[in-house]
Amino acid sequence: MKHVAIIGAGIGGLAAAMRLAHGGVKVTVLEGQATPGGKMRSLPSAPGMIDAGPTVLTMKPVFEVLFRDVGCQLADYATLTQEDILARHFWRDGTRLDLMRDPQASLENVRHSFGAAAAAEFHRFSRDAQHLFEQLNDPMMQAATPALWRMIPVILKSPGTFMRMDPLRSLAQSLAHRFSDPRLAQLFARYATYIGGLPQASPALLALIWHVESLGVWHVKGGMRQLAFGMEACAQNLGAEFHYESFVTKFERTESGRYQLECNGRFISCDAVLFNGDPNALTRGYLGPEASTATTTQATMPRSLSAHVMSFAAQVEGLPLAAHNVLFAADPDQEYGPLAQGTPQHDPTLYICAQDRFGSQTPIGQERFEIILNHPPSAQPVVPSQKVREQCQTIFLDHLTRHGLRFTPRPPADTLTMAEDFAQMFPGSDGSLYGRSPHGMMAAFARPTARTKTKGLYLVGGGAHPGAGVPMATLSAKHAAAAILNDLTLT
Repeated sequence: MKHVAIIGAGIGGLAAAMRLAHGGVKVTVLEGQATPGGKMRSLPSAPGMIDAGPTVLTMKPVFEVLFRDVGCQLADYATLTQEDILARHFWRDGTRLDLMRDPQASLENVRHSFGAAAAAEFHRFSRDAQHLFEQLNDPMMQAATPALWRMIPVILKSPGTFMRMDPLRSLAQSLAHRFSDPRLAQLFARYATYIGGLPQASPALLALIWHVESLGVWHVKGGMRQLAFGMEACAQNLGAEFHYESFVTKFERTESGRYQLECNGRFISCDAVLFNGDPNALTRGYLGPEASTATTTQATMPRSLSAHVMSFAAQVEGLPLAAHNVLFAADPDQEYGPLAQGTPQHDPTLYICAQDRFGSQTPIGQERFEIILNHPPSAQPVVPSQKVREQCQTIFLDHLTRHGLRFTPRPPADTLTMAEDFAQMFPGSDGSLYGRSPHGMMAAFARPTARTKTKGLYLVGGGAHPGAGVPMATLSAKHAAAAILNDLTLT
């Protein structure tokens, strides 16, 4: 039996473990943390575990296909419930907008908040986002290796696709052209940050992210980490073995033609290695000289955005929060300027997940919150001082107060995970949460694919094609497992 070692039990590593174990190979997963999930983290609190990583789950069919492909059912390992409200948006002037599971309800809400002309613009924008997704899904996201030549038949068959891509404009420029109300342009510009980009530097075709979200947002019962636990359980049932607090420090090829990993001072021999970490860690030599040439600097640089994240429990008053909420900065034109300069925002947009409000529930007493503030990546993985944490916490709380939100008790600074903390948790990442930056029209083609230049070493996860996000990392596992199984068969 062929043996594949997977470094990392993030969502990509878990999905690959399922597929490879089902494919008939021995699978050993080596994870440095104590639990699976990678960036899909959670922290303890009095009301229960709080999500401290991804909170929005889209593209449910990706996970249904994953489980079905390995002879299992998603519902046996995780309970997913679709949300009626995709997200609730608040502006400082008192405007509020709910985007809904029902497209017609979203359209009516836009008409109510912004007028008939804005509703017509929103309808055209939604139609174009759907077209882009449907045309680009197969040749880009579903393809193991994206290539420009795959786009030629698409454009020849549907010339309107090229116009909808708006290739000469950034996302921010395209939205300013599409929407007469700057608040709607501000809303959809934020979608660039979902994959770590700035709207003024990201391509306009990222508008298709809106269609992905409009297809549905799901809540995982028990928090997002339950999806990771379910995938781990499924992989174990298929024969995969998991070893936690296992730190891999070296990859090398042996004289026999196989490969070995140095892990916690011992050596593990295998026929292939799948790396579920930031590919930038390889170029920096974190797995030794043989792995350092697996990919190129151009495939991992420049870095995407990082974030500061607060996860805490408290009572709240002041705004009628939904489960997913966005509190916008006052000035859209100045919102991303500091981030472009590599400095913190002074008047940011904040995302709030009210974890106990899924299913439109209204909890009594303390409830759990995760609040995310975009931040530049941090090349220095130093532990922030208490003073720095308190300064960052003040930015959070001041902005929340300006929107009228008050939390009791006041969340302490130790509930904050900063970009520098992420840089320590995920070696070689610079704290970047999304891998390579999506800036520029060619960014999607620059990202590394499953096969690397180092024989026997493969990539999976948000740092590899097709990119960041829980569904994308899951798709990357499909590409990686297929490449490994094919290469081992050929061998």
